[in-house]
Order: sequence, then C-alpha cells, then structure tokens
Amino acid sequence: MGTGIPVLTSGDGGRRPATPGGTHGPAVQTLPTGDVFTALNTSLRGLTSAEVAARRNRFGPNELPPAGRTGLWRDLAGQFTDLFAVVLLVASAITFLAYSLQDPHEAGTLQLAVAILGVVVLNAAIGFAQEYSAERTAQSLQAMVPHTCRVLRDGERQELPARDLVPGDVVVLEAGDAVSADCRLTEAHEVSVNNAALTGESDAVGRTGEPVAAGPVLQARNCVFMGTDVVAGSGKAVVFATGAATEFGRIFRLAAAAPRQKTPLQRQVALMARRVAGTALAIGAALFAVRLPTGQPFVETFVFALGVMVALVPEGLPATLSVSLAIGVRRMARRHALVKQLLAVEALGSTTVVCTDKTGTLTRAEMTVVQVWAGGVSHAVSGVGYAPVGEVADPGPGRELLHAAGLCCNARLVPPPGGTSRAVRPREIDAGGRLQSDREGWRVLGDTTEGALLVAAAKAGLDLAAEEAAAPRVAEYPFDSARKLMSTVHKTSDGYSAYVKGAPQELLARCTTIDWRGERQPLTDELRAAVTTANDKLASQGLRVLAAASRPLADSRAVRDEVESGLTFLGLAGMLDPPRPEVSDAVDACRRAGIRIVMVTGDHPLTAEAVARRVGIVRQPAPVVLTGTRLDTLDDDDLDALLAASGELLLCRVSPEHKMRVVTTLQRSGEVVAVTGDGANDAPALKHADIGVAMGASGTDVAREAAVMVLLDDSFASIAVAVRLGRSVYQNIRRFLVYVFSSNIGELVPIVAATFAGFPLVPITAVQILAIDLGSDVLPALALGAEPPEPDVMDRPPRSRRERLFSTAVMRRILFLGGIQALGVTAVFFWHIHASGIPYSDFTEDDPVYREAITMVQAGIVLSQFFNALAVRTDRQSVFRIGLLSNPWLIAAGCFGITLMAAISYLPPLQALFNTAPLDAADWAVLAGFGALLLSAEETRKWWLRRRRPTSAKGEGG
Repeated sequence: MGTGIPVLTSGDGGRRPATPGGTHGPAVQTLPTGDVFTALNTSLRGLTSAEVAARRNRFGPNELPPAGRTGLWRDLAGQFTDLFAVVLLVASAITFLAYSLQDPHEAGTLQLAVAILGVVVLNAAIGFAQEYSAERTAQSLQAMVPHTCRVLRDGERQELPARDLVPGDVVVLEAGDAVSADCRLTEAHEVSVNNAALTGESDAVGRTGEPVAAGPVLQARNCVFMGTDVVAGSGKAVVFATGAATEFGRIFRLAAAAPRQKTPLQRQVALMARRVAGTALAIGAALFAVRLPTGQPFVETFVFALGVMVALVPEGLPATLSVSLAIGVRRMARRHALVKQLLAVEALGSTTVVCTDKTGTLTRAEMTVVQVWAGGVSHAVSGVGYAPVGEVADPGPGRELLHAAGLCCNARLVPPPGGTSRAVRPREIDAGGRLQSDREGWRVLGDTTEGALLVAAAKAGLDLAAEEAAAPRVAEYPFDSARKLMSTVHKTSDGYSAYVKGAPQELLARCTTIDWRGERQPLTDELRAAVTTANDKLASQGLRVLAAASRPLADSRAVRDEVESGLTFLGLAGMLDPPRPEVSDAVDACRRAGIRIVMVTGDHPLTAEAVARRVGIVRQPAPVVLTGTRLDTLDDDDLDALLAASGELLLCRVSPEHKMRVVTTLQRSGEVVAVTGDGANDAPALKHADIGVAMGASGTDVAREAAVMVLLDDSFASIAVAVRLGRSVYQNIRRFLVYVFSSNIGELVPIVAATFAGFPLVPITAVQILAIDLGSDVLPALALGAEPPEPDVMDRPPRSRRERLFSTAVMRRILFLGGIQALGVTAVFFWHIHASGIPYSDFTEDDPVYREAITMVQAGIVLSQFFNALAVRTDRQSVFRIGLLSNPWLIAAGCFGITLMAAISYLPPLQALFNTAPLDAADWAVLAGFGALLLSAEETRKWWLRRRRPTSAKGEGG
C-alpha cells in the first residue's frame, strides 16, 4: 500500500493500521465512501488478479495463526518432568547403580531397576494418551469463521474461500452471511449485524455506509468484523484488515498472551511429590547412616537404604491418579463435557466462583414471543426457540396483531433439512439452498426479533405464506433509528393496507383508533394509558416489546408520513431470549454447593438482570450491577472490596480486558474461578481462569482453544454435573491416598524396627514392595477412584484453595490405618523369627524361616489392604450401610491381589523371584484376623465421629 493508509482507533485508545504494514493516516471509518476505495487502493470493481496475488504474498492468508502447540515428542517428554516421575527415575537410577556395585550381581536388583523404570514409562504413556486423545477431539470441533464468502474481483462476483481474502477486496454481504474479515461498508441497505462473538451483546445493531466520527473501531457503525453475522439487509464492504490484524485476531492474541493457570490439584500433587521425595531421601539416608557403623557391607547397606526409599515412594500412584482422572473424563464425556486436560476434572470440584456469560450460555440465543397483549387482554405464548411448536392462548384477539407484524417482516424462517412449515415465507431459501444445510434445527435468516414474530404467527394458526400471496407487498419503508418504525404496503382484495411495527410509544403517538375487545374504537386518553400500562408491565419483566398497527390506503403511492399516521393500534408483543430450561436447576445446585455465580456479559444491565432473575442467579431486590464504564473508575482496592462483598453481582457492558481483570481480582482474593463463555471476547478470561469452560456447538475457535473444558451441548447444566464429578474425583483421590500411604507405613515400619533391633536383613525386600505397590495396590486404588459421588457432595461448601491434599485429618487417618497394619506385620515377623530360636546373626537370605517370615509380612500387608480398601470407601458412614458388595470392582481387585500373593507364596518360579515360601492355613488365618481387626477399628472410629459430631460434613478422615 502507498502512503496515506487510514488507521483505526483501537478500543484502548491506541492506533493500528487499517491494513497490516500500512502507514498512519486518517481513520477509515471517517472517510467518505469514494475515498475509502482510494485509501485502500481498490475500486468498485474490486481488485485484479495480479493485485490479489501481490497482497496475498504481503499479508498472508486470512486466518488466525495456529495455536502455539508443542510437538508430540515434546508433549511426551513433558510427562517425564513431573516430580513423581523424576523421583521414580532417580530410584531406578539408584537401583541400577546398586546392581553395578554388587559382587556378584544379583538378578533381583536388576529386575527391580527395570520394573521401576517400566512404571515411569507406563505412567507417562497413560497421561500422554489421555491428554492427546482429548486434545485431538477438541481440534475436531467445527470452526466458527466461515469457509466461503462472495467477492467482487475483476468486476465479477465470485464465491471464494474466506482464507483467500486480502485487504482491498470488495465483499458482498446479505442477511444470514457470516463476516469473514474486518470491513468498511460502502453500501448498506438496512444492514444489521450481531456482534455477540466480539462484544457479548445479543441485540442486533444497525450499520450504515456513511462516514462516522473517529473513535474506537468496535463502535464504528460503518464497520463490520470477522466472526460476526449479518442478520438483516444487504450491502457491500471493503476489507481493511485480515487474519491476525482483525479485531477477532486482537482478542486471539490477548488470549494467547494470558498465562495458563495451574489447577489446585496440580499444586497439591507437586507439593505432595516434593514432600514424599524429601521424606524418602531423608529417611533412607538416616537409616543408611545408622546401619553402616554396625559393620554391614557398604553395598548391602546401600541396597537396604534403597529398599526404604522404594517403600516410601508410591510407585503406582501416578498411574492411579491419571486413570482415576481419566474415569472422571469419561464420565463427563458421557454428559457432553470434553475435558482437554486431566487435572481440569478435579479443578471444577474446588470451584468457588463461576463467572458466566449470558447469551448462548444461560440463554438459547433464540428470541421468542412469550406474551401477546391485544384488545386489553394478555395472552401467553407457549414454546421456545424458532421451531413453530406451541400455541397462543385464546389466539383470536391477537391474530390481527400477529398478521400485521408477520407481514411487516423481512426475516425468513428456515426449517431443518427436509422440513416444511406453514410459517415459512415463500422466499426463504437463497439460490442453490446454500444455507439450508449449515446446521440442523429451525433457524431465522434475518433479524431475530422478526423471526420471533413469524414463529408466534405460526403458533396462532396463521399461514403467512398464503397471506402474503393473497396480499403481496408493493412498497416498504425500512426501519431507521430516528423514527423507530418499519412499514409495508400490501395490495388486498379491498384495495391497499399498510402494516406498521416498531417501538410502542412511537407507534402509539401515530394512532387514532384501537382494536379493543373486537371493536375498533377511538383511542381515548384512558385507552392510551391502558396501552402504556401494559407496555410498562411487559418491559418490567425484562421483555423486549414491539407494537403493531394498520390502516387502509386508497393508493399504493402514499408517502411515508401518510402511511404511518392515522393508524389503528393492534397490540403488543413481548419477547425475550429464553433461558435454557435446565439452567435454573443447575444454578440451584451451584448455590447449594456454596458456589457464587457472577454474570459477566456485554449486554444491557436491564436485559442481564431479567435473565439472571429468571434462572435464579439474582433473588434479592437490588443486586449490584456494575458496568464496564464504572469498572474503569475503580482502582484495585475498590474492586477487591466490591467483589469480596457477599451480595449478588452482575457485570454488564464489559470488554475482554474487564473480564480478565475481574477474574484476576477474584483469584487474588483466594477464589477458585471458573469462567464460561462462547465468544471470542470471552477467550482471555477463559484462559486466565482456573478453569475455562467454552461452548462447543456455538462457541468460537478462539474460545475453545483458550478453554480447558468444552461443553459439546452448550448446556450450563453440565457445569453443575462437572462440579459434582470434580468433587467426587477429589474425594476419591484422597481415599486412594489414604489407602496407598497407609500401606507404605506398613512397609516402612518393619524395616525401621529391624534396623533398631539389630536384625541383619530386611523384613520385606524392595522387590516385594514393588509387587505390593503395583500388583496388589493399583487395582483396588483404581476401583476406589471409580466410587460414585456421595449423595450429599453438592450440599457441602467448596474447599479452600489453601487446603492441602494431605490435610491434618487425612494424615491422622493414614497414621491410624497404617499404624495398625505396621504393628500387625511387625509383630508377625518378629514372632516368627523368635519362635525359631535362631540367633539374629545366623539368619541368611536363604534361610527357610526368614523366607517364611518375609512372606508373612508381604501377605499380611496384602490382606490388610483388602480390608483397608473397604474401610476407606466412606468418610464417616459405615461401610456396612452402603453395602460391602456395592462396589464389585473393588472386591474383584482385592481378590486379584490376594490371588497374586498366593501365587507368589506357592509357585516355585515366583518363589525364586521374590525369595518367598509357602504359608499354611494357620498363617493365613492369623493374617486375616489382623485385617479384620483393622476394619473393626476403623468402623469404631467412624462410629465415634458420628456420635461426637453428628451434623459434621467434614472431608476425608472427619
């Protein structure tokens, strides 16, 4: 481009080139139509092929840059950087080192090293596979930006891929089109656009081809933007920005720059891994220091310390955690919620605040007439959305109103593919049926308000297609913002009739008579007051109200002032964008769960409050309504205080920057914030939130990319379901942590006791510990991870962001259950050793008594863990009340562990690998008795908790 390229003023007061790489000049929205073509180096005939090729090389394709994704190998390598993986890799390396120092080399040590390394690989494979699968599914969602557009090139109208647009292209726009780039209108015939994807405002806004004053580009009434929709009218426009240079692209860049927040579970697991690693290293080093001066060989002492470290590291925990989260992912997927990151499953369970968008999230994004007021009587209209299913109560008095309003419309009601309807206008399909297959379901092509009137007319039994055929339109006076009316003239069998619709007060002022209780009467002051009262009543319910009127004409050539005067007032139609039917129950569930819901929308405060009241977000008489303009006047301290208040809060007319500031402020005060949305304007806040939830069916690419969870059915109710499942996941994680770490205490204490008792060998070897952790503990832990949510899980307040995964209550429960196991297996070991009468110094690894003793320790832990799994299924409730067999997978997993233990005890190949010996029936009975004692002790503890605090709703461990 040459010099003098116009620039646009961005929303933050800065300036950006109207075309990428251009120089600064006057803002393109301020230029007269003819100067726009000159400034953008184009013409009414559009660009030539040579110019298009040059500009494509200069500006690139008209598409958003691909998200910065890491390669598959880097994603896989990232699975090995988790601290638990690092701990296991270190343990494996130490085991390999111990094997190299042994003389002679022991095959068992090598097998242990390989096994630990295999665990790391397995954990990484599971985590990578789960996240890769979810990410690929997310990428398969349909793009919002349209694939084709109509362009003038070389003076000819062509339909081209949207990615081929370049600055200077002249595009042709019609009702129903999606805008493919940022454009300056040069012709506008009653054009209205829906900017919800950018601004969050659901109302259609009028556009003009005339120059406007300089200012923020999004407020320029002669510009249309990528990702928005033309809902009415037609026109032509010149492209001034494509791809990343568009307003859509600006928000994309803002979202890309926002850092991804770690979930609470990520922080807790990282903290747990650091503590486990530190504890294992410290205890292993301490016991090595205690044992070495006793005269034990260095390598044997080192292997002994390694066994202690292995005992403290829950090798199967990462895999268990990943698979447990994956179970939550699959459960959510069955409820149409796609989770792109496993840890995001749990994050919803800790949510304290949900910042929700309105249009398309709480509402159906389908205007619907719900009340018709005619002849002094209000008539309810049933059914929601654009499907003409429902009825008008006592439709007779309102039929003339809907007849006039329906004929005075340019919108078209489009049925599903293959569908028909008496409400569809004759010219409902463009040539070739291009829009017919865009998506299933009834749609409105044109202004959604007019579409709602068409649907209401069908519900009243009117066949508008037949009516229009009988009374064809011969003239039209389009709507404009000055007079707030639209009029059409139709030829009838009696001559000509005018039908007018528009703002009630404007239309009422032009009426002289009224259709009142089936008769035409003079419009007296008393009747005017009745109409005004009815209008105010509908408006107070948050409805958008339109009025309709008619009059006979002697001649079709009547001027507009004659057409729109001396009218007969027919009535009022009240409409709204109806809330989704399932939202109210979901909001109630979130309230019971102690979750605060804040509506954050770009819409008008009155509209936002009306919707919020309908779905239950607002119940108080005077909620706090904060606009973006007011938000700009608040400093951080004032905003902190406002958001910290416990009252109901609505944020309206806000920008993407406002949304992100609100999310940041809430997080700074310790809240765990979930953000829902579907538009590009929601993307920065979605990414910055603790968990971003995007809409899959109606959401934009930018929003879906920024979010970690996508609702494939766009249902807000899935939020409440996800919170319930997320809380259940966290409960289950705590359960299997108690289960796994109590086992580790049972493995560690006998080793420590043997050290201080001067016994030269370990009561349980590292290979045996690995067999317990991976062979006997993993499957029951997974079964615990599949426990369904407790009935009262949504009646508890959210846990604090600062609450530790290993809370005091959890640690008490681990020590209680692990202590019982440890005392049992330690007593069994030393009882068996002492009963033999052999001095400690005479024991060797091949001694049959020693092999029987370590076999009893391993079997004792396995049997105790079977009873432990039953004990930890509930926090306070008796396991006998929910039923011992109510989780059959847990019983099956426990039986598998016991069977594996029996095989290790009796099968010669496994005896050689684990250095074990066969146990007799009396040994098994003693060990089973210790396990039953553990379950009895835990049941007694729960009984005591229920008796001491009968109304407590504490978490794990009470």
